[in-house]
Amino acid sequence: MYDRRMRYEGTVYRPPSEANSFLLQATIGCSWNHCTYCAMYRDKQFRVRPIADTLEDVAAAGRAYGDGVRKVFVMDGDALAMDIDHWEKILTALSDTFPNLRRVSCYATALNLLAKSDQELGHLRTLGLKLLYIGPESGDDVTLKCIAKGASFTDHVEAASRSRRAGMKQSAIFLLGAGGAERSVEHATASARLATAMDPDFLSVLTLTIIDSTPIHKLAESNRFEMPSVESLMRELRMIVVEANPTDAIFRSNHASNYLPIGGRLPRDRDAILEVIDTALAGDVPLRAESLRGL
Repeated sequence: MYDRRMRYEGTVYRPPSEANSFLLQATIGCSWNHCTYCAMYRDKQFRVRPIADTLEDVAAAGRAYGDGVRKVFVMDGDALAMDIDHWEKILTALSDTFPNLRRVSCYATALNLLAKSDQELGHLRTLGLKLLYIGPESGDDVTLKCIAKGASFTDHVEAASRSRRAGMKQSAIFLLGAGGAERSVEHATASARLATAMDPDFLSVLTLTIIDSTPIHKLAESNRFEMPSVESLMRELRMIVVEANPTDAIFRSNHASNYLPIGGRLPRDRDAILEVIDTALAGDVPLRAESLRGL
């Protein structure tokens, strides 16, 4: 629910599953903003918006949509970085303004999850923050270091455990191709191990897109990073589906960056998902055309 009356700054990004959510920009940019592949917030310097401005936007959305708002996605890149006092005011205002509100969510990093205590996370959950989108991108520590993620396999497992103890649902996001051609297998297998260890409620895969002006683009231009072939990307997807073993996760590859949009539950629908992937690898299912892929 993108509303220009909200005075958004810069380009707005949100997960596909938040298409019908009210988008509330409480922070500008990303508090980390070092990931080599990401161009989403490079034109912004991270800051928390003045609370009065954010609450004005909540009030304006209340007047415009009222009972129609059921989900709110709090932006920008990792709004969990806000301090507890800021979150308290926002979550209270959202609850008071939208009587049919069912869920508030945001992007989070392992770093800002680990920076909050169990008590703080539990308090945020009580106030209505129910879902965190966490993007490890890879479970391979070598790849995580190369893409400057800022957190390790172990960090992501601990962050997931902390959010689970607080009662928050998690959506874990992995990035096909993040290890390059050189570490394609290691990246995929370690990502499956991390997906298992994090045990998220939702598990999504996207595909790396090399964007001009990013550090990874400069590496690719100087032949220090090679994007895996489309077939290798499909095999990464297959390895993740084969080896990831969450308790019960909704699995999606429906992001516009992917060559093969599929979905189901893992582990319940593993065989059916693999059948689609194998059919695509055999050339019997058309992949998304390059012209139709995007961010």
